[in-house]
Amino acid sequence: MKRENKKYRADKRGWKKKPQRAKAAAEKYIEGELQGSERGYAFLLNEGGDYYIAAGDLNGALHGDKVKARETRSRGHSRQAAVVKILERGRKTLSGTYVSSRYGGFVTADERRFFADVFIAAGKNGGAETGDKVAVTITKYPSRGNPEGEITEIFGRQFDRNAEVRSIAYACGVAGAFPAEVEKAALSAAAESAAKECARRRDFTGEIVFTVDGEDSRDFDDAVSLKKEGDFYLLGVHIADVSHYVKEGGAVDKEAFERATSVYFPEAVVPMLPESLSNGACSLVEGEIRLTLSCLMKVDGKGNVADCELAESFIKSSARLTYTEVQKIFDGDETLRKKRAPLVGTLEEMRGLYKILAAKRAARGSVDFEIPEAAISVDENGAVSLGRRARDDAHRLIEEFMILANETVAETLFSRKAPCVYRIHEAPEDKKLAAFYDFIAGLGVAAPKKSKVCGKDFSELLDSVKEESYAKVVNTVMLRSMQKAKYAPRDVGHFGLASEHYCHFTSPIRRYPDLAVHRIVKSLLHGGVAAAKKYGEETERVAAHASAKELKAQEAERAADDFYKTLYLSAHIGEAFDAVISGVTNFGIFAELENTAEGLIRIETLKGGWYEFDEKNLLLKNKEKAYRLGQPIRVRVDGVDAISRKAEFSEAET
Repeated sequence: MKRENKKYRADKRGWKKKPQRAKAAAEKYIEGELQGSERGYAFLLNEGGDYYIAAGDLNGALHGDKVKARETRSRGHSRQAAVVKILERGRKTLSGTYVSSRYGGFVTADERRFFADVFIAAGKNGGAETGDKVAVTITKYPSRGNPEGEITEIFGRQFDRNAEVRSIAYACGVAGAFPAEVEKAALSAAAESAAKECARRRDFTGEIVFTVDGEDSRDFDDAVSLKKEGDFYLLGVHIADVSHYVKEGGAVDKEAFERATSVYFPEAVVPMLPESLSNGACSLVEGEIRLTLSCLMKVDGKGNVADCELAESFIKSSARLTYTEVQKIFDGDETLRKKRAPLVGTLEEMRGLYKILAAKRAARGSVDFEIPEAAISVDENGAVSLGRRARDDAHRLIEEFMILANETVAETLFSRKAPCVYRIHEAPEDKKLAAFYDFIAGLGVAAPKKSKVCGKDFSELLDSVKEESYAKVVNTVMLRSMQKAKYAPRDVGHFGLASEHYCHFTSPIRRYPDLAVHRIVKSLLHGGVAAAKKYGEETERVAAHASAKELKAQEAERAADDFYKTLYLSAHIGEAFDAVISGVTNFGIFAELENTAEGLIRIETLKGGWYEFDEKNLLLKNKEKAYRLGQPIRVRVDGVDAISRKAEFSEAET
């Protein structure tokens, strides 16, 4: 009888052992930064795809930490990992709210993603009391339990507007007061006489040159002039010569570089430069001689720059105009037209040129998004008012002139092969582009799906749907599909503006890249390309740092705006408003009021039973009803959470 054995097989040497199983696949390790959740878990952000990390697998890691993790699951889009090593701690300082306890106290971070409260031992609270907004420095990161820290600054009481904004600024790395040595150096520079400099510069004091800014503006770094010469417009954009006062490597320059940008809050500004410069020597105030760097452009009737010149100059501003004032002049206000009679002719010529430039930019494919910007004000009683900031011909005129100057300077530096800190905006990423085309197809928009697009493709698409009810939706989703603009030492153009070459030149008081470009331009004027090339490596450093600081500044400004919006909504609880759906998620819909305030309507509060989330088409639906992005909706304000800076809405009867 033949012997059968499924586990073994025979050969000439007899019975062999059962074959060993193949070794398990090699373990996969990934590195990246953790993005925490207030619920205690986190995501590891990685270029190859993000990983979910459960609270029990963090092994002492916190939001912002750079970690090494082991992949524990990878199936389709579901990826999980566990932290095996903390490579670098991400948060050493935080702001938050202090609560005392029997054995010390705790600080709950304003950054909700930093999910672990910081323990403050007895004697380390700096005199803080329960409910104070504070700054804390982390002194110990235990492998388990809460990090430990020490309070270093008290901002004020929780929910006080000034204290909350200071706390937000600190959390986002926005600097506060200037060091004494920086203030002293700025005062010394501002006190210098400009007479010697004026003797060697182009004199524009005999021409009509003026500034146009908002009513609440405090520093004025750009002025404009215009003359007609036959069929040509001679446009001058005159920018404060900050580089004359802020010397490279000095105390003011180092502080300005570190800040990189001014940060604007509803009731305050955190400037890049000390006030003696930003509101003094560098501000193009009416009736005062100021040093400038001028971009002089000869523009033909089609909006083409036929010739240009960059020159060191000085001006005496003829007037400090506001956008409101200029728009009223355009609208025919006779009182203002009489008051500003010497300027009316120039303003009308400027309006004509602006329309030529805007038409040219639109024709080449510039994508003009109508992005609402909140106008927040506070009266003497602390009541918050909220509206949309105007964007009329007066605003667009100055915007158009600044864009042209920025393009002209960038093109000049590019053509001369000189270094530059470019402002670039890359085309949409493939995945987001594909998702956008899928979305508009769901709306019934017949647009050819392209793997590569240019600005003109998007602008023509917006134009084709501008009369449709879903035009705003297409605008919103298109905007979300695009990449963010940033600074770079290499030129790839600006997708949104359809600009082949673009940089920031027009605001050196409030942006460090503009100051860097000014220095390059002046070195080019004095020593040619050879002299300018010394800034080659500097453009790398400035671009990287300024891009990072810009994101932090935007984060702080948005957080502050959200806080003020909750203050506004807190005075309107129970009231109903018309709104539009601004976001659709699997847990509810976001609705935005006309004045830009936003709130969440949770899915469980929606009438009509269960809803399914259609991620592809951004809608919540069931058999009877659907909630779609951009859809009008009537909402009621149910409550606000000033701590998280979020509002709760519900659907109201129409």
